[in-house]
Amino acid sequence: MPMPYIHFQGHAAEALAFYADVFGAEDLSMMRYADAPGMDDTMRDPTRIIHGQLTLPDGVLMASDYPPGMTGDAQAAVSIMSVAESVDEGRRIFNALATGGTVVQAYGPSFFSRGFGMLKDRYGTHWMISVGPEEPLDATADA
Repeated sequence: MPMPYIHFQGHAAEALAFYADVFGAEDLSMMRYADAPGMDDTMRDPTRIIHGQLTLPDGVLMASDYPPGMTGDAQAAVSIMSVAESVDEGRRIFNALATGGTVVQAYGPSFFSRGFGMLKDRYGTHWMISVGPEEPLDATADA
């Protein structure tokens, strides 16, 4: 099963702690470059995360910072989809992630969901927050 693995430019610890709070993480573990076994001295940055893992009630989110001296764009072409259990819970998650970020599509009802919205959070991660339909969508209804 594919799992999101997102990269940051020195903000992984802060972002993972924020996501843990927003999504109600069951466990958060992080290792810094400075603490990684066998790491070259030029890579021993005590502020950057070499690997972080957030265990959520319904999945896992992994992340790291780019290695010291390496540049990269944070999640420029990928969105992480999260499906909330209720419209209110979806709105809460959307609003929390949107704080300090940019709303791409405001949260509200759509033809496929009672609640859906898109945003780019303050760490550069793109999110799609949705609520499942009350009734399963029938792909064969028009066939």
